[in-house]
Amino acid sequence: MRVLFVSWAWPTHFYPMVPLAWALRAAGHEVRVAAPPGLAAPVTSAGLPFVPVGRDLDAVARIRDYIPGRSAGKAGRGPRAVSLFADLADAMADDLVAFARAWRPDLVVHEPTAYAGPLAATASGARAVRMPWGADLMHRQATLDAEARELAPLFARFGLDTVDTLGALTVDLCPPAMQVPEESRPGPLERRPMRYVPYNGAGTVPVPLPPAQRRRPRVCVTWGTTVGRLDPSLFLGGEVVAALDALDVGIVVAVAAEQRPLLGALPARAKVLESVPLHSVLPHCDLVVAHGGAGTILTGLAAGLPQLVVPQLIDHTFNAERFAATGAGISLPGAEASPAGIREAVTALLEEPGYRKAAEEVRADNERRPAPARVAAQLAEFAEFAEFAEYVEPGEPVESVEGGR
Repeated sequence: MRVLFVSWAWPTHFYPMVPLAWALRAAGHEVRVAAPPGLAAPVTSAGLPFVPVGRDLDAVARIRDYIPGRSAGKAGRGPRAVSLFADLADAMADDLVAFARAWRPDLVVHEPTAYAGPLAATASGARAVRMPWGADLMHRQATLDAEARELAPLFARFGLDTVDTLGALTVDLCPPAMQVPEESRPGPLERRPMRYVPYNGAGTVPVPLPPAQRRRPRVCVTWGTTVGRLDPSLFLGGEVVAALDALDVGIVVAVAAEQRPLLGALPARAKVLESVPLHSVLPHCDLVVAHGGAGTILTGLAAGLPQLVVPQLIDHTFNAERFAATGAGISLPGAEASPAGIREAVTALLEEPGYRKAAEEVRADNERRPAPARVAAQLAEFAEFAEFAEYVEPGEPVESVEGGR
């Protein structure tokens, strides 16, 4: 089986797909990752074959307009980010469709904002498999309406009236407790659950941290890789560490090397780990304080840790709301995130056992879900049956053919 993974050049959208891509390769399937040139290093450092398609766009400049309080963007046009994602798809489409038609994948696995993925699947006769990076914030009627409007010219360019951006199947790695409730989503969607296996990029762990000391709990402060690129004033990692210095806790700061200067001066007892994958750090900690990125939240839940989320961007606020619904932590937005408010929330998270209990329950639920290797096998069965079903005679029940295999 040939499987083509598609993302635009945003590493945190690509990382959640890596364990499934590994599992497919380990099972003997051919895998390629197609994306604009800017994603080359994250893909190849994950050990996956990279296919550069299209050109890079300055997405950072566009996303800055979505920061609350900034430009209103396209008023009345539905979810504003859809127009950006449509432009990214347009920049990838010609090369991606040409590659897909030549390589002939059986499946195209794409993250929900990489609209070039389902386009290439439709144009090449493959089946599209959608893979959200967290809670499914794109599966909303307003988003689907905006997609239909914004993507129509692109689809028409390839002679297609429409493309189903939801694809034939969704691989869901979000814990049920954090997922958007089914009743609030438009129509049914075939989902296959998958265990969230944290992958936060390649990196070296210089010295393994000792296990957290329960007498003095260890707090990990991390602020992702996106916020500092968009607006350094929203990178609050240093302020959080300063607030925590008044508490009797150990402090570990996980930060990308290029964002180290944004922390400013730190207390001497704060241990800074630069460009160390978060999944290597959290098993040695008791609590996470972070910005609300989906990858950070899910990595913390996979480790069974309570978390304090201080959301900065629109999608972070959405993630924080869904995370708070799990009972595993606290969301502290806006003006509430004062030094005193941070200390009060951290103290509550460490002292009230209900938060840790809820986090451990989510971790246990995640570990019961099918591993990537099992989902890889399911996708192979899905692709095989889809190919076989093309030869079913009109009027012959598909169920009878499947049963006779």
